[in-house]
Amino acid sequence: MAKISDRVRGLTAGMGDGWGVYHRARALKAQGVAITDLTIGEHDIRTDPAILDAMQASARGGHTGYAALAGTGDLRDAIAARVTERTGMRTTRENVLVTPGGQAALFSALMGVMDPGAEVALPDPYYATYPGTVRAAGGVPVPVPTRPEDGFQPRAEALSAAIGDRSAALMVNSPNNPTGAVYGAETMDGIAEVAQRHDLWLISDEVYDTQLWSGGHLSARALPGMADRTLVVGSMSKSHAMTGSRIGWLVGPPAMIADLVVLATHTTYGVAGFVQDAALHALRLGPEFEARIAAPFRRRRAACLELLGQAARIRAHPSAGAMYLMLDIRATGLSATAFAERLLDERRIAVMPGESFGQAAAGHVRVALTLPDDALLNAFDSMLSFAEEIMA
Repeated sequence: MAKISDRVRGLTAGMGDGWGVYHRARALKAQGVAITDLTIGEHDIRTDPAILDAMQASARGGHTGYAALAGTGDLRDAIAARVTERTGMRTTRENVLVTPGGQAALFSALMGVMDPGAEVALPDPYYATYPGTVRAAGGVPVPVPTRPEDGFQPRAEALSAAIGDRSAALMVNSPNNPTGAVYGAETMDGIAEVAQRHDLWLISDEVYDTQLWSGGHLSARALPGMADRTLVVGSMSKSHAMTGSRIGWLVGPPAMIADLVVLATHTTYGVAGFVQDAALHALRLGPEFEARIAAPFRRRRAACLELLGQAARIRAHPSAGAMYLMLDIRATGLSATAFAERLLDERRIAVMPGESFGQAAAGHVRVALTLPDDALLNAFDSMLSFAEEIMA
């Protein structure tokens, strides 16, 4: 067989993709084993029927050919209006590129800010795909550890210390997956100061901006002096339960967006028109609809934190946003991977080991709050009793 490229072979740098427990849980389910799956951020509801009706009507109405590469004008306008309203930062369609999901927006942003071999600093813990996406775009990821005792807030001095001659960008995520941290004003000001002092691009993944449980969301692009050096990743997946529709966006300076439309011509060739029309319909449902999609996770977070307050071996970091809880399991004496593997084997509960998201998350597991309330609380009860048993 001809040689497979070093770039593809090297996406995970020989460290695995972080999804081992997830893949093993899926394999067990395929064999008919009953698994309680708390690994991924997939809503336990499906996309709202009204959105699917709009998608079907658009497809049957003929919007099945090539769609505008940057996104339809109406959808770009709607995204721009939403961003303006939520951040206070004036945004027009020229600032918006519609993409096949937030992951494609992230890849596009990295392609736009880096030359081959450039470095991208990213706070650790990070979403599991970040380092591989940086490598896929030809760059070098530089993890910057954050600390549990700081609530996983990145420190400006640590970010600055990670910047070198080949640094091109910082990449941040708030509300954060996996930790649930929401970056406050001091953190965001520090990130902006580092980006400006070192003349870096800032890529800000804000796909969880509707899932806020305490505090407020600060968009990096709205900070003083940051509009011309910030690219914001957005998505319909989390806010509207449209994960499978694969539609997101990138917001940034018009010149960058124009160049990334050229990139789209040579990669994705845009997003299906009927999916774009469904997204437009979804956005027009307004913030009340988005709040309804987020409400179960707010409720489940509170219930799980109450239950965890009685636990001796597992401690929760009280997430301020996103659909996860990061649990400190160090008191069990097991590594996060060993804990997750045994939990799957002995209780048939699947969670993500913290090491899937970087070394700063060692000793932690991430739990997705993506089951109906009773089933989720039963799973937490079982996990807590498991932690007690292994210490007995």
